[in-house]
Amino acid sequence: MFQPPSTIAMSLIAPGMFIIFAIVFCGAWLVERRRHYLLLVACACVFFCAGASVQILHLPDAAYPNAVISSAFYTSAVLAAVEGILRRSQRQFGLPADLAILTAMTGFICYFCYASPDLLARIYIQNFGYGAILAVASLQLIPRPGTTAVDRGLFWIMFVFAVQFFPRTALTIGPNAPFSANAFGQSAFWQALQVSLAVMGAALAFAVLAAAFSDLLDDLRRERDIDPLTGALNRRGLEDRSNIVLRRVTTAPISLILCDLDHFKSINDTYGHQAGDDVLRGFGAALASELRWSDLVGRIGGEEFAILMPDTPEAEAVAVAERVRARAEGQSYEKLTDGRRATASFGVIERRTGERLQDLMARADQLLYAAKSGGRNRIARAAAGVTEADLDVPVFSAATATV
Repeated sequence: MFQPPSTIAMSLIAPGMFIIFAIVFCGAWLVERRRHYLLLVACACVFFCAGASVQILHLPDAAYPNAVISSAFYTSAVLAAVEGILRRSQRQFGLPADLAILTAMTGFICYFCYASPDLLARIYIQNFGYGAILAVASLQLIPRPGTTAVDRGLFWIMFVFAVQFFPRTALTIGPNAPFSANAFGQSAFWQALQVSLAVMGAALAFAVLAAAFSDLLDDLRRERDIDPLTGALNRRGLEDRSNIVLRRVTTAPISLILCDLDHFKSINDTYGHQAGDDVLRGFGAALASELRWSDLVGRIGGEEFAILMPDTPEAEAVAVAERVRARAEGQSYEKLTDGRRATASFGVIERRTGERLQDLMARADQLLYAAKSGGRNRIARAAAGVTEADLDVPVFSAATATV
């Protein structure tokens, strides 16, 4: 089909832009090779450029082979982009599904080229097919509570990108519809296609770049705020996140658990620091297994941990502390060769109106001291009237202590 040079030049704007995006994504992947989704998105840009070049520059010039080849590249571009974006969130269609979709799309295009030639059918197959693929993928990324602004933006851009494939096909209806290959390059549909792909494709590419940058910042924050031995927050990380929670939550109950491994120095001195590290890792795992996603746990000292529990009254926090205590007491360690157990003591309090983190820590620390003084491997809480007999666990009231 003949197109004037000005039309060809305008049509090549989008492929040229996506070549630049491909280079940027490849460069980002070379810097962060763990993020394989960047390479997939780069491949998507390359596939799109290849499909557009085949179609715009008539390589090959024969209409039907051109349609089949360009369609295969376009389908590969959509699938690579979708897989890249999904894999960033630990989701995927999977290679078998991708190959099945590619085979089906290419088969339909071949059928409507050679068996039953129909240009409009090919247009509908590609537009509805690509829109459906993007829509299904975007629905796997629906924002949930706690989703970052970057992830919400990526979802909405991908969803709008998917939806726009459907109304555009209305331009194939009426007297100006592209009923032949020669008319296709001059049709309103083709012009709208180029504009929408350039605008929405660029928006999606920028959203993925923003997401990659956000991931990098998250990694840096994690390295700064996470204790590498136990996987818990370090003291700085716990303080930063806890202060945010305490500022936001003004009416719901918040509890703090302070815990300390009993006789930990003796474990290090007797069995060595490697054994001590194993105990810390095991205790960190015990904490993680009993906490919710909203709870904050941090290693604030050598063998001391703190857990901030939003929307949790003191009684519930005591129950969590007991589960952790029992789990720690029952856990064995290969390097503690004589079967010694690593127990822990706990102080549990509920926030009073207006208390800051330092105030909570100070009160909980006194309770923790009371638990240590009371024999260790137990829980001290501020509420009066609670005894071991009430809960059938080694919990005692520290109401008479100075708290």
